[in-house]
Amino acid sequence: MNAVILAVLVMLVLSLLRVNVVFSLVAGALVGGLTGGLDLKATIETFTGGLGGNATVALSYALLGAFAVALSKTGLPDAMVEAAIKLVGKEGEERRKTLSKVLIIMIILIISIFSQNVVPVHIAFIPVLIPPLLKVLNQLQLDRRLIAIVISFGLITPYMLLPVGFGAIYHGILQKSIAAGGLTVSLKDIPQAMLIPSAGMLVGLVISFFTFRKRRMYETKEIAGQTPVVYTKKSVSFAILAIVVSLSVQLFLSQKLEVEGMIFGALAGITVLYATGSMKWNEADQLLTNGMRMMAFIGFVMLASSGFSAVMQETGHIDSLVKTSADLIDGNQSLAAVLMLLVGLLVTTGIGSSFSTVPIIATLFVPLCLELGFSPMATIALIGTAGALGDAGSPASDSTLGPTSGLNADGEHDHIWDTCVPTFLHYNIPLVIFGWIAAIVL
Repeated sequence: MNAVILAVLVMLVLSLLRVNVVFSLVAGALVGGLTGGLDLKATIETFTGGLGGNATVALSYALLGAFAVALSKTGLPDAMVEAAIKLVGKEGEERRKTLSKVLIIMIILIISIFSQNVVPVHIAFIPVLIPPLLKVLNQLQLDRRLIAIVISFGLITPYMLLPVGFGAIYHGILQKSIAAGGLTVSLKDIPQAMLIPSAGMLVGLVISFFTFRKRRMYETKEIAGQTPVVYTKKSVSFAILAIVVSLSVQLFLSQKLEVEGMIFGALAGITVLYATGSMKWNEADQLLTNGMRMMAFIGFVMLASSGFSAVMQETGHIDSLVKTSADLIDGNQSLAAVLMLLVGLLVTTGIGSSFSTVPIIATLFVPLCLELGFSPMATIALIGTAGALGDAGSPASDSTLGPTSGLNADGEHDHIWDTCVPTFLHYNIPLVIFGWIAAIVL
């Protein structure tokens, strides 16, 4: 069996059996490396050598978690909760509850979308926004699986369709990768080519509102570092100032200097809380440690996924997987489109990053698309969709890890069954269908 398929299957099966995701990734990489022709030493060296690929991201998330918990001491979360409860109404009237649900979902959706372009901080907003809202979500009896799907839509669809923020990065990678495969395409054609696949994401989002429309009960728990505190207008103002400074630093570093800004953005926000006295010196160490602990899981998963990716590429079996698929096609365009999309789904599910998947598959898929007579627009749609497939649903993707980190702040939300499985089913199935349609009609 192809080593990539086997490694991803091992990782997914272990994850679905509720084995820790980090352990599942390590086990999958080990199985994939050994079956892919690497000996034990080479597999281990490749895995450990690849761990550094996501070290910056892991540290960023740890500091963002610390910043989120530090913000809780200003009373901002309690102010948000009280405002939301007033919105629901003291008597909890059914109509007001419904309106409140719609409003909260729309706010989360808009902020998620804006995090990719208007204020491109990616998942940095989640540990700041979501944990304080958990009590409100519990009172409204909102199914958190729906919230996970909403956030994932906002994290993925904008970079697929819009050529701004992270979308500009994805489209640039897509254009360069397709050019490396032997086909020159224009950046302005990419949004048009990705319009139909993006519609598939919208269909999945709409379906989720029916799938998870029933109420779901959760036990309300106090979150570490988020015990109720007395807040004032001054303390809330300082919290908002810290958030503005944090986001401003991230934007300046990422857009003006073109360097990773999350680490120093979080540091700037924490510094504001220190300087304004919103966080007491004698409490700071414990608070920041609690915050880092809250986000430690996502950091370790990102490190392990980087090692997993390195082993998969070292085996060379991604290339052989594509070549085997090409042999099965036998000139059939419809079958070719389906197989290329499924290969993309498999690779991204294992690696956990669509941005990393596109360069791997594009140089292999472009010649195949040209040989089978696909138009340039269809080629863009196929490769762009194949790269995005698996981002939703992958246990190692930040598009699933991010929502889980916020929704599971109180331990009431399972990463695999409450985030990965629902997002996988609601987005990857429509993406395959709409990606296939785009490949045929464009």
